[in-house]
Amino acid sequence: MSGPTRLPRYAYLGPAGTFTEAALRQFAGPDEAEYVPMVDVISALEAVRSGRADFAVVPIENSVEGGVTATLDTLATGDALVLLREVVVPVSFVLAARPGTVLADVTRVSTHPHAWAQCRRWFNVNLPVAVHVPATSTAAAGALLADLAPEHDPGFDAALVAPLSAELYGLEILAEHVADNESAVTRFVVVGLPGALPAPTGADKTSLVVHLASNESGALLAMLEQFAARGVNLSRIESRPLGDLLGRYSFSIDAEGHLADERVAEALIGLHRVCPHVRFLGSYPRADGAVTEVAPGTNDADFAAARDWLATLRRGC
Repeated sequence: MSGPTRLPRYAYLGPAGTFTEAALRQFAGPDEAEYVPMVDVISALEAVRSGRADFAVVPIENSVEGGVTATLDTLATGDALVLLREVVVPVSFVLAARPGTVLADVTRVSTHPHAWAQCRRWFNVNLPVAVHVPATSTAAAGALLADLAPEHDPGFDAALVAPLSAELYGLEILAEHVADNESAVTRFVVVGLPGALPAPTGADKTSLVVHLASNESGALLAMLEQFAARGVNLSRIESRPLGDLLGRYSFSIDAEGHLADERVAEALIGLHRVCPHVRFLGSYPRADGAVTEVAPGTNDADFAAARDWLATLRRGC
């Protein structure tokens, strides 16, 4: 008789109470998955590569700060990983501290650098004396406040955290709705090992890492033309330094469409011809469900008809 089915293991940026955990809870509750909190994004992704986790949930993009470089760079190198889905989480912070702390006591605030960047103006107006103490995640600072005895100084007075963290760690909320932009959201991705791709839905993204030919005039234009000529729109493109020499970059790209779409497949063929390195990071459903608009002449039937026409020419008909 076989034993009980093991729940899938999800590594995520921990500890408990992070926005990453909130993203994970959107599609896999605690009774549906084993949560494996990790100290940082790199550790979460490496847990999948090593087999210690089946999947990882990590932030990849924020509407205020842009791409999460630790995620982009870790996906771009090392053993292959693929994105399987995306989740968007509204970002709302609270300033929390040990019970008995008042706002006037706060001069040092700990949080993740991305969180601090989203609240700089709020602190300049409401708490201009506060300095930032970096933490590995928003929840890590809250956990440290809760874990240390009151007589121990953790190196900061308050933590900028998700409301869930303040509740989990029994902290007192000193200020709510701490943000420069109340519409801010963070996009998270579910990452796994290469395998069967999620089926196309008509509302998909394909993510890539592309290197340009070195010291070649028009290399960026040649890369972008592969998408433009096939009617493939890019929803995100960011440059990242390769790290070996100044002036050498790769591009992290999200294209609208699925690898199963003829226009996307043809664009990847073109990239493979003109770029020295192309890493496929997966095709997966968009979180917003927005159906991709297909330009005239670029749907699957159009590509099939063009190939049939070429075949007739080659046969001499």
